Amino acid sequence: MPGLMSFEDLKASVADGSIDTVLACFVDMQGRLMGKRFHGANFVETSFEETHCCNYLLATDLEMATPDGYASTSWRTGYGDYVMKPDLATVRPVPWLDGTAMVLCDILDHHDHKPIPHSPRAILKKQIAHLEALGFEAKMATELEFFLFEQSFDDIRKDGFRTLEPISGYNEDYHILQTTKEEGVMRPIRNHLFAAGLPIENSKGEAEAGQEELNIRYAGALDCADHHSIAKHAIKEIAWQNGRAATFLPKWHKDRVGSSSHVHQSLWKDGEAVFYDPSAKYGMSAVMRHYMAGLINYAPDYTYFLAPYINSYKRFAKGTFAPTKTVWSVDNRTAGFRLCGENTKGVRVECRIGGSDLNPYLAQAAMLAAGIKGIEDKMELPPATTGDVYEDAKAQDIPQTLRAATETLRGSAFLREALGDDVVDHYTRAAEWEQEEFDRVVTDWEIARGFERA
Repeated sequence: MPGLMSFEDLKASVADGSIDTVLACFVDMQGRLMGKRFHGANFVETSFEETHCCNYLLATDLEMATPDGYASTSWRTGYGDYVMKPDLATVRPVPWLDGTAMVLCDILDHHDHKPIPHSPRAILKKQIAHLEALGFEAKMATELEFFLFEQSFDDIRKDGFRTLEPISGYNEDYHILQTTKEEGVMRPIRNHLFAAGLPIENSKGEAEAGQEELNIRYAGALDCADHHSIAKHAIKEIAWQNGRAATFLPKWHKDRVGSSSHVHQSLWKDGEAVFYDPSAKYGMSAVMRHYMAGLINYAPDYTYFLAPYINSYKRFAKGTFAPTKTVWSVDNRTAGFRLCGENTKGVRVECRIGGSDLNPYLAQAAMLAAGIKGIEDKMELPPATTGDVYEDAKAQDIPQTLRAATETLRGSAFLREALGDDVVDHYTRAAEWEQEEFDRVVTDWEIARGFERA
């Protein structure tokens, strides 16, 4: 039963007993799958229409705390309901869980059934619609980087996250021998996700001990974000099933390379790649140059959506393949934006700023909004940079802290126009809360550094 299922397929599978559980899921602010497990018979009889969830689920942090300061929901307003509306085009089997299927849901207002504006899927859909009004379709692909550890999630947590042993002992970038040792986890990840309808291309070792990368074939922007979220969830579950832990924390150790989520982007029209112009330098069309100009110009504004936590900014370090500058270059991995496939129909731009912790819906929406702005304003793309971009003192820096990224988000007239004031204010509050929580903490580094010597 590989690939996506029609609703009729699901009903038949429930009737013959091969499916008994349906996961109705939506994506929260952090990019996680949240939702309910339905008995299959109940889902296909009634709940396929809609179900409900508490509206606090789009106003929590990683710990599921309920911070104050959100306009959309609060203790004062009583934490009411949202509607979870299953998108039946996303029904698929979950091969790594027995007798289980999954459907992704959109989040709607309980009273008028309109989309909740700050729902990640709704934010991305809005930008896709704007792009379609201009006559374009976005094709995107994300790379998922993560670390595998010898121990299980439970063992690591009970140990206080102190003893972390990667599954390998050395840099395994493209390393076939070492990755063979990890096939007990990686092979079921590839095969189960492919059977669930995700167009899996490959997995490989990345540039650190225990670091993996999963690549999924490009797709329409919404499908790309759906694929990313399902894959990230599956990787954690399949690692857990095998007694291992997988982390998408961008920087788990100060001396180790961080994990990213590079995002590849191109625009299409009538089945043709509109970024390609064989007569232009590098094969870059005028539309591509305008799109990239917007992408680069507004990168500081939307950095929060690429790097949403305190830890996200620990990854931006010289000489680690993580960028520190918002410039572009041709096939150069030291730049924030890399031109790939120059002079071919596959010409595209890769944003290298995002970390492995990004929410793909929010990241893709913000970048599409920036590219659209570039096209509409016919923005001019500056010349490509060359050489070691880390050493380019004239290049604009990526915001170096969550605090700095929060202020650029708060003050972004571009994002307020593109996403709406309510959306920007909602995610600004999320960023503020993350900073407030960190500022309260006394870290191990502070104690070790100053306990005796201060």
